[in-house]
Amino acid sequence: MLFAPLLLVASPSWARLEDEQLWLQINSTIPVTDRFRMTLEQIGRVGDRQSGLYETEVGILFRYRLSQHVELGGGYRHVNAYNGNRASDEDRFRQHIIGTWGPVMVRFRIDDRINPRGNEIGFRIRPLVRINQKLNDRGLSAFVMHETFYLANDTKWGQRRGFERMRNAVGINLPIVKRVNADVAYLNQYRFARFGAQAQMAHALSIQLNVNLARLR
Repeated sequence: MLFAPLLLVASPSWARLEDEQLWLQINSTIPVTDRFRMTLEQIGRVGDRQSGLYETEVGILFRYRLSQHVELGGGYRHVNAYNGNRASDEDRFRQHIIGTWGPVMVRFRIDDRINPRGNEIGFRIRPLVRINQKLNDRGLSAFVMHETFYLANDTKWGQRRGFERMRNAVGINLPIVKRVNADVAYLNQYRFARFGAQAQMAHALSIQLNVNLARLR
């Protein structure tokens, strides 16, 4: 079932507008206790249609391991738009619950979007599923991922309720040095045609560097 959306969005005929992009992310995780961790996030995205860098995000995420299989999290991100990106800068608060069972990871996240164009909060629901496959005993693994974006309410500043986009990715997780690994993937983002706007498809090389720092003492 996970491969079905990957096959659907792979066809250019599903999109009116297409773009080649590069997504870069660095996550630096600091263990505070055995169950509590803090992650600092930095994101940059580059696209051809937007004439270069079109978005940056900086944020912090607090994560608490409730049990062997369940994690709770919450945090904040600030989003800046550049060049051909006509979106406004945003502040986003988010909450999530993650369940992990062997190679399968499921995440349910809610974004609270605060936009300078209006006073209302836009709520966005983002369920995600990821399946990992171990490739060797040295930490190398492959993965597939699917994420859906559902806008839960209408706002005067522009959010419109309904399914807005989906992301699908296939890649590998590479161990680099001790405490450092990277997700390198092909990521396909498909924005549905809604309210007169054309459908859009982004083909992105996604590189995410994960740095696990030493525990605070």
